[in-house]
Amino acid sequence: MRKHQIENAAFEVATQVRAVEESIETALTELAELQRRMVHARGVTGAGFVTSHSAFEQLAATTTGLVAARGGIAHCHEALAETRKTIPGLRTISFGDEQCPSTGQTALRVVA
Repeated sequence: MRKHQIENAAFEVATQVRAVEESIETALTELAELQRRMVHARGVTGAGFVTSHSAFEQLAATTTGLVAARGGIAHCHEALAETRKTIPGLRTISFGDEQCPSTGQTALRVVA
């Protein structure tokens, strides 16, 4: 029973890490699309470079921050994978095809 609880807790963490990673990737995609639309709108409206530059700087700062967050969650994922090796009941367990949930269409599963 305890082993099952440990596996479930680890599975929940692994699933949430993947969800956060995907959310960050989606946000980066949306930021890129926003930048594209801003460039297009600037051209259509004829707004000056100086006038619209502040908005571009803010968007760049936001993107830089999100890229840093992406690195942070990647390091968190890596640390969790290392931590897993020290927890009895998880040392020989991994989730997905490798050591974390798969990115394919299949559901997550525990493999020995």
